[in-house]
Amino acid sequence: MRRIALAAAAAALAAAVAACAPSTPSSGTGGATGGSGGGGADRITIGTTADVVNFNPLVGNSRTDTWVTNLMYPHLMQMDESGQRIPYFATEWSYGDKGKSATVKLRDDLKWSDGKPVTADDVVFTIEAVKKEKFGVVAGLITALDKAEAVSPTEVKFTLTRPDGTFLHNVGFWMPVVPKHIFEKAPSVQKFANAENWVSAGPYRLTKVERGQRYLMERVDSFGPAPGGKPGVKEVVFRVFPDVNTEVLALRNGEIDMIGNVLPPATAATLKSDAKIKLTQIPSLGWAHLQYNTKRKPLDDVRVRQALAYSVDYEAIRNIAMQGFAKSSNGSVLTPSQPDYVDPTIKEYPFDPAKAKALLAEAGQQNLSVSMIYDQADPNIAKWAPMVRDSAKKAGITIKLQGLERNTYVDKSLKHDFDIYAGSWAIMDNPPANFGLAFKTGGFINYGQVADPKLDELIDKGQRALSPEEAKAPIQEAARIIRDQVYDNVLYVETFNIAHSAEWTNWKPMPSELLSILNPLSLAQVKRAG
Repeated sequence: MRRIALAAAAAALAAAVAACAPSTPSSGTGGATGGSGGGGADRITIGTTADVVNFNPLVGNSRTDTWVTNLMYPHLMQMDESGQRIPYFATEWSYGDKGKSATVKLRDDLKWSDGKPVTADDVVFTIEAVKKEKFGVVAGLITALDKAEAVSPTEVKFTLTRPDGTFLHNVGFWMPVVPKHIFEKAPSVQKFANAENWVSAGPYRLTKVERGQRYLMERVDSFGPAPGGKPGVKEVVFRVFPDVNTEVLALRNGEIDMIGNVLPPATAATLKSDAKIKLTQIPSLGWAHLQYNTKRKPLDDVRVRQALAYSVDYEAIRNIAMQGFAKSSNGSVLTPSQPDYVDPTIKEYPFDPAKAKALLAEAGQQNLSVSMIYDQADPNIAKWAPMVRDSAKKAGITIKLQGLERNTYVDKSLKHDFDIYAGSWAIMDNPPANFGLAFKTGGFINYGQVADPKLDELIDKGQRALSPEEAKAPIQEAARIIRDQVYDNVLYVETFNIAHSAEWTNWKPMPSELLSILNPLSLAQVKRAG
């Protein structure tokens, strides 16, 4: 979700980013640093396929942006392997005033790299700046915020305009905290490139940038959330490679210690038998799916959407295109990765071409022909999109594939310029909040233009609930409507494979493509095996 939403702002930011990018240092080769990443127990080297686009953590666009800035700027919360929120900068959090206020209490031992303490004032500044300038995913998740105030250096109170039980988890997980005394100097926080002289407060600080080659980060010796208060590895290096295949070769040769990118299923399968490499498997918090444009005829007829759902061979996609590294969500947008909400009564549409033909006949449709857009650079979707087309032929449906360049694909998605949208959400971590974004009338990422008053009512009820237990019933009912009306057709939940050298252990996995084992708490405690 973060990837899609931020891409919409990429074009506007590109010129500013290019103008403010740091210059390449004159020293250093950026090449291989030796065996096992070249640093022994004191350095871990990570492969990536992209440079940092923006060092401002509030507007970063690429995965590498997120990986690097996550090590520099704290979030209030992280999550455990099951997706539950756990403390990071915040130690505890709660709601008051029947859900119309919220409070977080903070650690008192984090410092910015210039020596100033990280306090409630930094949290208040960050969220108020996002609210004022209305940018990024966070802005879409804090619509209930009235104001934020620092009760003390270690306590923040949020006053809300309405009860919103999603607010704390949204802010805690999605919003990085930036230094007020640095970012307030910029006329616009959104446009601040933060391109040099970084003042940060994570387990590592950025010390050198060699664009197209590497990013060098050094340990912060006093970092409270790390085991023993100090990260175990002295240096973290991100090395830039042209593609995943080159990363795999570097990992096999001992030039790097892990690959940051999630491996395509076919690549993961080839590494299973390599004793020098381990695959850590991470469950996705998102899902791969097809969305149908409910405002385009004949897709505005639920029978046509159901016919399309019956025309997909889900098992073949999971077993062949995904090499078995995917599992069924039972046709539900409440996936097995969300144990607090999952509903076992929801069932996946079976692959039934005859049923699809009958529904089309009932809807008065003959020789149905529709188009489907997808990101041609996505290796998974590029494999299963033709399978969707071919299985639909058995139901007498013609699907014209449109593999698009990434920016064109995003633009068409945001403008609802498609019949069928094939894609995936990277992180859908909070069902009441996510449903509001994706399925509520006018939602920020409601690509299918769903407009269902009953669904809106249930989502509102789920968002007002102050606990998963209270939100569960309305959100499960909403999920059943989404399935029955085919507002979203979930194909699978991917099992992500992260490859790393067997010489490293003690990783802390988190269930998302962006966090995986490449998250601040994981890198703060990873160590040499034995």
